Amino acid sequence: MAERIKLGVSQCLLGEPVRYDGQHKRNAFVVDTLGSLVDFVPVCPEVECGLGVPREAMRLIEPKESPRLVTIRSGRDVTKQMQDWITPRLDQLAKENLCGYIFKARSPSSGMERVKIYNAKGGVAGYGAGLFAAAFMARFPLLPVEEEGRLNDPMLRDNFVERIFTLRRYRDAVSGAHSLKPLMSFHAAHKYLLMAHQPQRVRAMGRLLADSNPRAIRETTAAYEDLLLDTLKTKTTTVRYVNVLQHMIGHLKTRLTADEKQEFADLLTEYRAGDIPLIAPIVMLRHYVRKTNEPYLATQTVLYPHPLEMRLRNHA
Repeated sequence: MAERIKLGVSQCLLGEPVRYDGQHKRNAFVVDTLGSLVDFVPVCPEVECGLGVPREAMRLIEPKESPRLVTIRSGRDVTKQMQDWITPRLDQLAKENLCGYIFKARSPSSGMERVKIYNAKGGVAGYGAGLFAAAFMARFPLLPVEEEGRLNDPMLRDNFVERIFTLRRYRDAVSGAHSLKPLMSFHAAHKYLLMAHQPQRVRAMGRLLADSNPRAIRETTAAYEDLLLDTLKTKTTTVRYVNVLQHMIGHLKTRLTADEKQEFADLLTEYRAGDIPLIAPIVMLRHYVRKTNEPYLATQTVLYPHPLEMRLRNHA
């Protein structure tokens, strides 16, 4: 990649003692695994808006549609102080070329979802997003985002990492392009990866490129990016991956023996049943691609969507 991936992240997840009680919430996956591959842009809304460390704990108070941020013990309303900071901070983050963001779960400022919203009597009236997280997602609705707790789920973790690496490859591909050729090459290389998310959308993206005005590079690129990010938001499924892998092995049907084709079919059956992880048929297909020296399949990023050392496809 031309540049390292840049991710926004709640600062406490990096091990910085910025929480209300002067503690941190260091996350091993974020720091030790992702940290070796990306550059972080740390953000702590409470500290950056001037609330300091340590500080009084806070929570969200209804109305649910536009909750207020209030300190628990003294009842001080700091909503305006937070909101006055949010807009210029989002303007700064817009210049960072972020490929995604990892939020702190359940935080009244940075929680992505399921943050408790209380009523005046102290009961839970509903759930929503923290003030900063809600504003961030409204400003950048298609940018990959996750919470650190949700990244414990292997499927959600795989999807998030795949999205940020694909977005970085896309930006590298179209940066400074003077024609649509780099974008078309990107689409061709990501065809099967995108099919694992939304097969119908892949056809729409292909039509967009086929029907585009060669001179309307900026307009076509912007429209394609929206389709790309929206497509990647749809999680992959076992059924879609089986379909993708069957399509891919079809390119090799005249160059593989009957035993090799049966071996691959057996792997797909085991993967479909949940008995083996996705990495098993992927590794077999990589082997067949190298053995047959098939140039088209060799370019497909679905075989290598993110660094192997992350071991993201080793789950069933």
